[in-house]
Amino acid sequence: MADVEQSEIDPNAPVTKISTPIELKYHFTAGRAASRFMRGLMKKKILGQRCPSCLKVYVPPRGSCASCGVPTEEEVELPPKGIVTTYCIVNVPFYGQKIKIPYVTGTILIDGADIGFMHLLQEVEAEEVRMGMRVEAVWQDDSEMVPGLESIKYFRPTGEEDAPFEEYKEYV
Repeated sequence: MADVEQSEIDPNAPVTKISTPIELKYHFTAGRAASRFMRGLMKKKILGQRCPSCLKVYVPPRGSCASCGVPTEEEVELPPKGIVTTYCIVNVPFYGQKIKIPYVTGTILIDGADIGFMHLLQEVEAEEVRMGMRVEAVWQDDSEMVPGLESIKYFRPTGEEDAPFEEYKEYV
């Protein structure tokens, strides 16, 4: 507790800040679809699954289609390139931060996929990131590969022309 005398605390004042040593740790079972996806990342492959009904490709795969509710069993290998559909420039420092601010996270729509996922954007100034920017995965060294999205260090611009808004508007 802070060094404040109880008599100094206004009992009617709102509590505006607390400090606490709370830590949350999560452990979950990935399941078959996510496990295959994560193992694929360790081999520098981006794997999705296609819905047999609506033909949407999910990356990362979920094992079933959110729209149709049917199992997605057809595995699809996708290229390590995509489009930035949305992004956020982070300017707020936080405890344990390892990345220099400002930095950018974005939703990456992998070519051939129908759902994007969040990842770090680097090798580009924050003010140069834009919707439609073409990007590619930069992989960890083989010795640092893990079964997870951390196997992709970040995405960087490809230098290709931006994708037209019509190409990704339904994913924004």
